[in-house]
Amino acid sequence: MKGNFTFATISQNITNSLHFRLVNISGSNESTFNCSQKPSDKHLDVIPILYYTVFVIGFLVNTVVVMLFCCQKGPKKVSSIYIFNLAVADLLLLATLPLWATYYSHRYDWFFGPMMCKVFGSFLTLNMFASIFFITCMSVDRYQSVISPFLSQRRNPWQASYIVPFVWCMACLSSLPTFYFRDVRTIEYFGVNACIMAFPPEKYAQWSAGIALMKNILGFIIPLIFIATCYFGIRKHLLKTNSYGKNRITRDQVLKMAAAVVLAFVICWLPFHVLTFLDALAWMGVIHSCEVTAVIDLALPFAIILGFTNSCINPFLYCFVGNRFQQKLQSIVRVPNTWLQSKRETMSCRKSSSFREMDTFVSQ
Repeated sequence: MKGNFTFATISQNITNSLHFRLVNISGSNESTFNCSQKPSDKHLDVIPILYYTVFVIGFLVNTVVVMLFCCQKGPKKVSSIYIFNLAVADLLLLATLPLWATYYSHRYDWFFGPMMCKVFGSFLTLNMFASIFFITCMSVDRYQSVISPFLSQRRNPWQASYIVPFVWCMACLSSLPTFYFRDVRTIEYFGVNACIMAFPPEKYAQWSAGIALMKNILGFIIPLIFIATCYFGIRKHLLKTNSYGKNRITRDQVLKMAAAVVLAFVICWLPFHVLTFLDALAWMGVIHSCEVTAVIDLALPFAIILGFTNSCINPFLYCFVGNRFQQKLQSIVRVPNTWLQSKRETMSCRKSSSFREMDTFVSQ
């Protein structure tokens, strides 16, 4: 069967959530669409720049988080263990971005061989899911620390020693389809050797739609339900408390942080998963519009980048708040006392805004 592929469906394969969309200019009944116009790729010129920007910022801030954890003396808290694993997952995900930026800059021409295509594709998917799963675990942990502060204080690191391997195993299982199907294929229409999800031709549409919907459910809908439920529960619980003065300010700051966590997750990942869902509908024959696929072609690379920026935001939501971060940073890099003192004074009204101090606030 003669066919060609749109740029968006090639870019969709970078994250394994999306896939090639077959378009047949010969008018064969086997094609999913009859959109014969070759799509523009001018917008791809800026994509590598954005990838490198996200890589540099995200790599720096997550490296600081890992350093803080490794240099921390004494027993590690459960929340700190989750933050550390989240930072590791984000670091490993971000480490693949220069390679994919190169892939974009050469218009999806893969130079690194089939094995690297398979390994880096599944590696990216694994760490993307690990990051999302650890955000979910931390949301549950925050909820427990507010609703049952005395019980949460009795948590031991060994409890996390069971959850952390389970999360990584789940992420590995979620990446298995990528490892199995991803391969390098020659796309004559574009003159490239693309790193794609090489599903069986006779069931390409079924596999593509199924994988896309699986990513929607496992990578967004279920985590969002847990995250939103936990933080709305935190909000409901804190609003019941009679807080005045400093406690009221602290409570309001905690509520703002709770809202920020939910909003950051939704804003970063919703566009990507909406496009994934639309693509699945196209494979199932629900959408037949070439205009809709053209919008996906244009928007998808930017939605992918927006999802990756969540790895840059996570350290600020979970670690870089409150005075404890300033104190730990001082012990590692020996920040001058005068500078640190001024920072403490400006941050004094936000002393308990970190979720690490929510149990202290609730017990007051």
